[in-house]
Amino acid sequence: MTIRLATVSLAALLIAGTAQAETPVERGSYLVNTIMTCGNCHSPKGPPEAVAGKDFSGGLSWDEPPFKVTASNITQDKDAGIGSWSDADIKKLLRTGLRPNGIAIASIMPTGFYGIITESDLDAIVAYMRTIKPVNNKVPDPVYRMAAPPQIFPGAEQPYTPAMLNDKMKRGFYLATIGHCMECHTPAPKGRHDWAADLGRGGFEFPGPWGVSVSRNITSSKSKGIGDWTDAEIKRAITQGIDKDGNHLKPPMGFGYYAHMTDADLDAVIAWLRTVPPKE
Repeated sequence: MTIRLATVSLAALLIAGTAQAETPVERGSYLVNTIMTCGNCHSPKGPPEAVAGKDFSGGLSWDEPPFKVTASNITQDKDAGIGSWSDADIKKLLRTGLRPNGIAIASIMPTGFYGIITESDLDAIVAYMRTIKPVNNKVPDPVYRMAAPPQIFPGAEQPYTPAMLNDKMKRGFYLATIGHCMECHTPAPKGRHDWAADLGRGGFEFPGPWGVSVSRNITSSKSKGIGDWTDAEIKRAITQGIDKDGNHLKPPMGFGYYAHMTDADLDAVIAWLRTVPPKE
């Protein structure tokens, strides 16, 4: 009798655990709305927050030598958004930067960081995107003045496996990569990043509704970077937009998105940031 009751109790626990397991849509929502900060670019701004009711319907614009583009409408609207795209079309763009018609998207879209995304997370992202309500908001057509292929971030060439995410340091690198942290925190004076010489050195300027932001040094340098910051101070900057000295950070730093990350994920990102070589 005791053995039978124990077996029944174990079965009940397993069923309960399965019922509470994260669904693909929930996982996709978590990634899109936290570390990947997709809405940070793809939602219209009316400074400084997103315009209510138009999430993911198109957002920030860039006018640079290689291109003049506006972040696309990625809602399920079939005319103005990606509602007519297949799952394979969406995955192809995220993996390769190519639209369904074969035209390369502007390099401001950080597809060079997305090769690392696990196959299950890619499925989850697409599953969530299918739930985004359609908004008929047509953004201007892109203007491409010259070829500017995306740079593949070192280490992001191949998809990770889910098992690799069990390692804290690899998980931190994975999250910081799909969050394209180094795209903003590494300067690109001629439109291309020098990952070897400048990784995390900061200095990238971002004009927008918030004015002009300059990304800071997030290397392990104690004099110029965050090497002498505590984990709690780094976490506060990431999630609240307040630096070590109490100064308020400006967008496009996505602290409003990062505030919803799990403590375990934040700890992993911080652990990896500690390994970034100092740049003065």
